[in-house]
Amino acid sequence: MAAKKTWMPTTAGILDIVAGSFGLIFSLMFVFMGGILRAVPDVPPFMGPVFMGMAGPFIILSILAIVGGIYALQRKIWGLALAGSIAAFFPSWPLGAAAIVFTALSKNEFE
Repeated sequence: MAAKKTWMPTTAGILDIVAGSFGLIFSLMFVFMGGILRAVPDVPPFMGPVFMGMAGPFIILSILAIVGGIYALQRKIWGLALAGSIAAFFPSWPLGAAAIVFTALSKNEFE
């Protein structure tokens, strides 16, 4: 018997996608800042690669948040939707925390 559909997985999916999008934008800003810092003569030479290196994990987490949000909207693969909600916590903790709660509470709505 299928569980009653509520608003929680839809809201969690939207929050995941928004947080993941913010994360991708901030990651691109880190890459851009790293490129700029490499060209500035008064900045230590290791600062550019540090900023660029910080972008890598954020890009991975942001993509996972977006994919998890898509699965939450479809109400499929609860584990991936929850992983996406957890990944959404890092770029935006208020959105990610709400998405984690909504995804966890709506476990019985997933296939």
